[in-house]
Amino acid sequence: MRALLTEVNERLLIEAAQQDRSRFAELYEQNFERVYAFIVRRVSTRELAEDLTSEVFHHALAKLDTFEWRGVPFAAWLYRIAANVIADRWSRASTQHEVPTDSLNEQGFDDDTERRAMLFQLIDSLPDDQRTVIFQRFVEQRSIAEIARGMQPSEGAVKQLQFRAMQSLRARVRSKHV
Repeated sequence: MRALLTEVNERLLIEAAQQDRSRFAELYEQNFERVYAFIVRRVSTRELAEDLTSEVFHHALAKLDTFEWRGVPFAAWLYRIAANVIADRWSRASTQHEVPTDSLNEQGFDDDTERRAMLFQLIDSLPDDQRTVIFQRFVEQRSIAEIARGMQPSEGAVKQLQFRAMQSLRARVRSKHV
């Protein structure tokens, strides 16, 4: 019941923000810590995490009219934007500067960052339900039961979605390395 109320409240808040941009501040307050935590674990400096977090919310506000409620938490949409912002920043930095490989670590970019950016892009390409399960399970660190309550399928269905998503990601990663 509490999850349903939270979902309804979030949906109403999103709709209000789509009509009146000043209401976006409430969405920002509710989601800032999650998005910042998501980003700070994936970049090398606090300053970069702060810049990217700001960029995520700037993009979200600019694209708020394109957001369609599908029963998925607003945070999942923000995580997708964050993953794209991180990947874009890495891509711009590597193409604009032609950084020698030995100085990549000094700038906060390494093989691990490249793998993460690729993984974010692969996750973003998953079907909505699989992407939602992956984000909730591994980013928000929710249990199978919590995800099932929020999405309304059975726990078995959530496990199956997670299994299919992981199989798809493994296959896509292998094909990128072959």
